[in-house]
Amino acid sequence: MNDAPQTPPAAAADETVPMIPAADAPTLLVKIFGRDRPGLTAGLFETLAGYDVAVVDIEQVVTRGRIVLCALVTAPAGRGAESELRVTVHGWAESMKMQAEIISGIGDNSPRGAGRSHVTVLGRPLAPESIAAIAALITGTGGNIDRIFRLAKYPVTAVEFAVSGAEHTALRSALALESAARGVDVAVVPSGLQRRAQRLVVMDVDSTVIQDEVIELFAAHAGCEAQVAEVTAAAMRGELDFEQSLHARVALLAGLDASVVDKVRAEVRLTPGARTLVRTLKRLGYQVGVVSGGFTQVTDDLKERLGLDFAAANTLEIVEGRLTGKVTGPIVDRAGKARLLRSFAALAGVPLSQTVAIGDGANDLDMLNTAGLGVAFNAKPLVREAADAAVTVPFLDAVLYLLGITREEIEAADALDGTATD
Repeated sequence: MNDAPQTPPAAAADETVPMIPAADAPTLLVKIFGRDRPGLTAGLFETLAGYDVAVVDIEQVVTRGRIVLCALVTAPAGRGAESELRVTVHGWAESMKMQAEIISGIGDNSPRGAGRSHVTVLGRPLAPESIAAIAALITGTGGNIDRIFRLAKYPVTAVEFAVSGAEHTALRSALALESAARGVDVAVVPSGLQRRAQRLVVMDVDSTVIQDEVIELFAAHAGCEAQVAEVTAAAMRGELDFEQSLHARVALLAGLDASVVDKVRAEVRLTPGARTLVRTLKRLGYQVGVVSGGFTQVTDDLKERLGLDFAAANTLEIVEGRLTGKVTGPIVDRAGKARLLRSFAALAGVPLSQTVAIGDGANDLDMLNTAGLGVAFNAKPLVREAADAAVTVPFLDAVLYLLGITREEIEAADALDGTATD
């Protein structure tokens, strides 16, 4: 750092006060690399302990049994002390069948640039040319890659780049275009405490939490699948708004026996990773909810099955044991989903900046744009372009990687209570 060191407060005579090295103080970068084995880290620092040095920084990486261990220390004072340290460290490394490199320098690491982001890359598989293109674009936007590490190796490969020096919006825009061209998912999330503080996640239901469209499941029992599909197509063409299309489709269900609700609930298929996503978020202290243009007859059941904190949807009217072909209460549409996100956040005591919204359709856009982080999940191009991040792999728990949660952390938590990852 270039900041002048602060003078430490006076200490008692028997206390040792660690000193921060001055910006122009000589330092040594001690690098050890080779086959990993127990005791290497302890051994290196026991060797360095024989000299009057202070530890400034440490970095260690192990990949497929190979270790790279770096220690930045102050140069030892005294005539010949540095040369002696070099000989001793090289001798210890050789005895451990390791290689050593010691580089002289001045001061601490250079300060990182402003504008820090986490760039998460998901691939299935992750190709070298994709990493090359992403790294080049980060450099092209003025960014520096400070660190890269793997978040998951299956069912997708997920890696995270810690980037500094690039403006967040410009970096996200550049990488969004490249991700589409390369067929990988790239999410850019601002760094900082806020990333760890996100405490409410709200998701769409149809084609997000579940693999199905609930209205189509009901239509199959009513024998009107073709008519429902026709109304849906008209809405997608812009000939009907959501509320009009909802009323038109629900009207086709009039007269259906209410016992069909239990049948539809049994037919609903959770998206792979949905249980893992919710379970992991709950363990971390998040609150989780769903909002849907579908029906409470299904979302209430999902709330109970998954242990959700919030659930809201439209309600099919049932009179004398049959569906009337109408819905009751306020319509949950595009604007309604954003309104419910705000309501859930207020009930949870969470600011909107610390919320995450996940959805796949155009009627989720207001919710995605209202949340602190909007994630498009297997969404249409329009939604992917508008969202903060996009996930196109078919595993809902991949969203956890955008929050910096690793697969190992997920599975370690599952192992503690004997839960199987879905």
